[in-house]
Amino acid sequence: MTDTRHWLWIAALFLLGALLWAIHPILSPFLIGILLAYMGDPIADQLERWKLSRTWAVIVVFSVFTLILVIALLVLVPMLGKQLVRLYELAPQMIDWAQNSALPWVQAKLGLGEGFWKFDKIKAAVTEHLGQTTDIVGTVLASAGASSLALLGWLGNVVLIPVVSFYLLRDWDIMIAKLRGLLPRSREGFIVQLLGECHEVLGAFLRGQLLVMLGLGIIYSAGLMLVGLELGLLIGIIAGLASIVPYMGFVIGFGAAITAGFFQFGTEFYPLLGIAAVFTVGQLLEGMLLTPLLVGDRIGLHPVAVIFAIMVGGQLFGFTGILLALPVAAVIMVVLRHAHDFYKQSDIYDDGQAVETVEVVEVVPVTPTE
Repeated sequence: MTDTRHWLWIAALFLLGALLWAIHPILSPFLIGILLAYMGDPIADQLERWKLSRTWAVIVVFSVFTLILVIALLVLVPMLGKQLVRLYELAPQMIDWAQNSALPWVQAKLGLGEGFWKFDKIKAAVTEHLGQTTDIVGTVLASAGASSLALLGWLGNVVLIPVVSFYLLRDWDIMIAKLRGLLPRSREGFIVQLLGECHEVLGAFLRGQLLVMLGLGIIYSAGLMLVGLELGLLIGIIAGLASIVPYMGFVIGFGAAITAGFFQFGTEFYPLLGIAAVFTVGQLLEGMLLTPLLVGDRIGLHPVAVIFAIMVGGQLFGFTGILLALPVAAVIMVVLRHAHDFYKQSDIYDDGQAVETVEVVEVVPVTPTE
């Protein structure tokens, strides 16, 4: 009977996986809604402790989120759009600079042969595409018009996200209590402990690491714009987003910023020094203030595991897989930790046949006394 029950559980898991695979194209708004509700639940709980009803607490949380989104749309998006257009226009010049200045210098230093770098075809393709239109918005709208059904589906998902988030956040505690009531009584304590550890890891990562990413994005963007880097906002945001993996944001952001700095300022010392100072200050603040304060040492997700999980999720399920990657990785990490503990306590690891040690007693000769 026990074996049959185990096989039923395995079959149920396979059926669940097949169902998720079949419906994953429509899961994105629901997963984003679950993510927003999960992140907003502690704030709503705190407002409830301040004598607000659950509905009004959710309304306050949504009002704050909406205000932040509106500010981002009104201030950040137009500035970012201008920089994207500027990058689009500068692409041929940057290829020229790389081909005629930067790469020959690298070629001379490394002793590479003539004609090693060939960017003529890339430059021709970019220039031809740039000549077709300078209106990126028009291009996007034309592409969207060619697929009206896809555009309507995308708009429907955007509208669906706040609706799903609102109802999930309002009923979050009720749903958690009902799910707990469905757990097997004999295993409830262990399952609750396991899910509590998953919640600690995942909550620390999502709430803490996302705040670290936001802080670093603001630091890098503001610093690079103060230095005068033309693409400072774009590079700073990319560096902040890449900071989901420790040190990746610094590597990508500094590499892109110093390259853009050489292109814009040439070999002028002080602007390049300013770029290096911005990323140095950002790393110091991340290591000494942001990460200890917002994340702590509770994550336990190795940077390589984060990269691998995101790549696997994206490869298998696309954007939906990227949303699922980190929660699944956190659960797998906690399960593996318990499996390791079970293995160390099992008969497979210690079968009771301990190696007997023979104590060697050194014989000291006794000198006879007279």
